[in-house]
Amino acid sequence: MQAFTQKVWFETTLGQRLLSREQAIYDRAVGDVFGFYAVQVGSPQINCLQQSRIPNLIATGNTTGGVRCESSYLPFAESSIDLLCMPHVLEFSDNPHQTLREAARVLVPEGYVILTGFNPMSFWGLKKRMIKAHRYPWHGQFFSLSRIKDWLALLGLEFVEAQFLSHEVPINNEKWLKRLSCIEKVGSKWWPMMGGQYVIVAKKRVVNITLLKPKWKRSLLQSGLVIGGHKNMNQNKQKQQKSMKEIKQ
Repeated sequence: MQAFTQKVWFETTLGQRLLSREQAIYDRAVGDVFGFYAVQVGSPQINCLQQSRIPNLIATGNTTGGVRCESSYLPFAESSIDLLCMPHVLEFSDNPHQTLREAARVLVPEGYVILTGFNPMSFWGLKKRMIKAHRYPWHGQFFSLSRIKDWLALLGLEFVEAQFLSHEVPINNEKWLKRLSCIEKVGSKWWPMMGGQYVIVAKKRVVNITLLKPKWKRSLLQSGLVIGGHKNMNQNKQKQQKSMKEIKQ
């Protein structure tokens, strides 16, 4: 049912606006990422990888795509994917933190994840709180940018950049959207972080640690005994010095 309502919503006036904006952003973002494997998770209405230069492109989803799977359990080997695109996946995942954990697992070191989400601190978030609808996209969980950044940091994914878009009032009517187009212009200039959607780019960072193997001496293998022995040697030496003083006297 969710896939059906998602498909229908993207065919509406508001959905088509969002689709064209996010498509343009993905087209620009993926063109400069190189590697061997790129994966898109969910939202088949947005072809995130159509401008990618990576040779092997894979689309996944729980009901669509070449690979059927849940976003929280990706069927790829650890450190095997160079680019991962996740358009509006976290909002509709049963376990969004696990979904991000899977992203971190499958990405190669220095690999990129690009994700889009609905911003709760916007007119879109306000509408979600007001109508409390059980249809796409208003039934999803809207996560703030700061919360996503915290999750990324915990999973070893470095936040690179973010962009906000769709500052208009989310009215599904072409005539009213044109009348209120001034809000989009003013909002993008004066309150850019209150856009209805955001795009986040993050990179998997791996710190290379070289373990230096010390040349242990055999005596150090039982350091307790050595310390004890060293203590006894000092005590014997003190006794000998005391005896010599007594003889001289």
